[in-house]
Amino acid sequence: MEVRGDPVAMAMDLGFLDPPTLRRRGGAGSLGGEGADGFDPACAGGVSASFALPPVEDLEGFEREVMDYVKPRHGTTTLAFIFKGGAVVAVDSRASMGQYISSQTVMKVIPINKFLMGTMAGGAADCLFWERNLGTQCRLFELRNKRRISVAAASKLLANTLYSYKGMGLSMGTMVAGWDDHGPGLYHVDDDGTRLKGTRFSVGSGATFAYGVLDAGYKWDMEMDEACELARRSIYHATYRDAYSGGTVSVFKVTADGWEKVSGDDTMDLHYKYAQEPRKL
Repeated sequence: MEVRGDPVAMAMDLGFLDPPTLRRRGGAGSLGGEGADGFDPACAGGVSASFALPPVEDLEGFEREVMDYVKPRHGTTTLAFIFKGGAVVAVDSRASMGQYISSQTVMKVIPINKFLMGTMAGGAADCLFWERNLGTQCRLFELRNKRRISVAAASKLLANTLYSYKGMGLSMGTMVAGWDDHGPGLYHVDDDGTRLKGTRFSVGSGATFAYGVLDAGYKWDMEMDEACELARRSIYHATYRDAYSGGTVSVFKVTADGWEKVSGDDTMDLHYKYAQEPRKL
């Protein structure tokens, strides 16, 4: 069968993945340029901005000041660690903004592909959108290279994307955990493009409390059941001490066979379960 058509016209337009590049014309305090809004249309993909800039002398200072006013206060607890048997990811499910609890059923683990998972801490919309975008980039990598992307490469793609939006108001503190040809891998990526490799991380308002339990019980040669219980207990204790974390404790594991949900327990059920255990002095 012969397929006819213009190959250029048939090519997929992936321009929506490109970050916006804004170039200001003129000297300090000047908003003049190619268009009335002060942007060079050539730097925005040939499309001029559809909104006017605020008439202030120091635009960047004004943007920083406004962000301090509108920046929401988030609360969550997420953690992930790797050991000989794979990677374990655990999260709570409470969504809050300051003292207001908006939901108790938010899923803060975002599947990227069968062997990669991301976590949500910071702005829910930012994390969800950009980690889904990472899933698209990982799939395109697989189609181009005929092999599965590594954890390191996937985290680097996310870090590069977020770095291109540095200073634009994103709020993200995510972990990318998974399994590749080198075994389990774990990276922490935040909204300014910082990327860190490690064996265990915890992010969120309850991270300090989770670290206290996680660091005390972590060891590389754990069994899978022991690792999942450590993750579950760490998140529970964080929800007990941190008012902005709570809801359900969800635990996931990632092995050579892919990711799988292990459990989802209500924090109140865990509270009474652990309260029955004898205290260790």
